[in-house]
Amino acid sequence: MRLAALRHVYEQPGPCATVYLEGRSPGEDAKEQTRLRWRELRERLQSQGAAESALEALDDALAPAISGEEQANGRVLVANAETVALQAPWDASLGGGDDAVWQELPHLGPYVREHARSIRELVVLASQTGATVRQLVIAEQHEPREVGSQDVEGSAYEQVHKPRGQAESHSRIQNRADEAVSQNAKDVVERLRKISSNFQPHVLVLAGETQGRQAIRAELHDELATILSETDRGGEGHNESDMALTDELLRIAEEAGERRAHQRSEQWQKALAHDLAVQGAQSVARAAELGAVETLLLEPGAEATREAFLLKTCSQTDAGVDLVASGSELDEGVGAILRYPVNF
Repeated sequence: MRLAALRHVYEQPGPCATVYLEGRSPGEDAKEQTRLRWRELRERLQSQGAAESALEALDDALAPAISGEEQANGRVLVANAETVALQAPWDASLGGGDDAVWQELPHLGPYVREHARSIRELVVLASQTGATVRQLVIAEQHEPREVGSQDVEGSAYEQVHKPRGQAESHSRIQNRADEAVSQNAKDVVERLRKISSNFQPHVLVLAGETQGRQAIRAELHDELATILSETDRGGEGHNESDMALTDELLRIAEEAGERRAHQRSEQWQKALAHDLAVQGAQSVARAAELGAVETLLLEPGAEATREAFLLKTCSQTDAGVDLVASGSELDEGVGAILRYPVNF
């Protein structure tokens, strides 16, 4: 995650309220339960001295959830006395619960950690005539959350079926059918490149019809090929196939997360060896103020010393943020990979 995406939140004057509302399965009393949960959080903010105007703004922002429209969706909100600066989906770790904090800077550590743990999957359900392309975000211990979907029809979609027989005319028709499938695959891959430039997937999952998968795979020659994972499960539109595909997507996401953690650990060790890393709140803060932080590193389950300040400062220079593996024992729970060496 690039922290510049949160710069506008940190630019708002404080103090501010940060609210986390955990997503839960809807039930018969979900509407009432959501109302009670927000009332408890609202009272907590009042006891911390929150401005009434900020609370009223949060009332309005949470109205769809309280009315029952979005009860299953978790969210994080940041509001000061003037505006709601952030309202975004949030997939809490199971049992993470609700929270509300009124303080000078936004309390966005849990939100940032959720983003760092999440895996973005670009899923292609291929056919010989095109594909359905889905953009999924998979948070740890959660079902995939779809953030985008579109059908891609190849420009040669009417000519993909091959005739039976060995006649010369049939052979020509078969060649044209092969060419049509190839053209459709090129159209799909072109669309994938456009989607990927904005979505920045961690993994490309290729599923669906065998012939469609083969054709699309043959057209992947750039960075998308390096993140390709293929499966023959699901993609047929039936409930059992859909469930099988979902299980496969979760497995692929888990493996991708493990690879990311391993790669980040290797990068951290190499940076330390070349004086391109620091740790501890004071050292990271100085490096951040100099614009030297390339990636802010946090531990998964513990808040770092001066965390809110470090997130704000790093957001001003478009630093990234990621998690180290549990047990890394960073000084004061924070470290940084640097763009260039710094001397204090």
